[in-house]
Amino acid sequence: MDDNKMIKTTYPAVRQFTADTGKISRDKHYMRALLEVDVSDALQKLKAIRTRENKVSFLAWFIHILGKCVANHPPIDGVLWKKNTAVTFENVDITTMVEKTVDEKRVPIPLVIRDVNYKSPLEITTEIQRGVDKEIETEKDFVLGASSNDRWLKLAVIVPQGVRVFFLRNFILRHPARVKRMMGTIVVTSLGTQRRIAGWVIPRNIHPLGIGIGSITKKAAVHQGEIKIREILHLTIAIDHDVVDGMPALCFVDELVNMIEAGEGLA
Repeated sequence: MDDNKMIKTTYPAVRQFTADTGKISRDKHYMRALLEVDVSDALQKLKAIRTRENKVSFLAWFIHILGKCVANHPPIDGVLWKKNTAVTFENVDITTMVEKTVDEKRVPIPLVIRDVNYKSPLEITTEIQRGVDKEIETEKDFVLGASSNDRWLKLAVIVPQGVRVFFLRNFILRHPARVKRMMGTIVVTSLGTQRRIAGWVIPRNIHPLGIGIGSITKKAAVHQGEIKIREILHLTIAIDHDVVDGMPALCFVDELVNMIEAGEGLA
């Protein structure tokens, strides 16, 4: 092969954690659902409340609603502790991804948002923007908002993947308090909703509850007994089947969809 025609891309060390997540997620027992959710009314309400001082984002409002719904359905984000015990926390911590520049490369960095079930959409919007604006200075910033150990993160990026995966499985993911402190119990992945191509995001994750926000597209749908053009969100949900059975999961999904479609919290 002619070396002159090769294109090599070198990723920053933080990118290794993405590969670790993929490896661990293969062993998780998730129930997955691909949903179409009518967000026409919610988007209208969101547009109506926006001002120069109140620029609530769709993602922040979604996280706000998700936190409220999760708090109503324990143990939907429960962490399996012992063989027959799952631990759920009163305060809901949700991780979302913000794109940052590390070593001149654009990479997704986790941002942990604490106590979302007690925060307004505007407070969450502000926190997300603060994470977007924050400069990556050291390895401790590889998980924004996490209570993590700087020395552990420095070591984690240089040890072999097998060592990192073993440590994650045995010393973090089996300890509910550490899961909550280091990465939250829920992850929300959004690749941007304004896309011309209709489709779902099916991310790999290691959280008890994972949400993928796909595109929002206009399509014909039945609304109040009539066929109308509505704005439809493509939503993916992954729930840990080791913690939650099918019927409780269905009840959670049903309430979440109803809250989204009603534009709850956007009065």
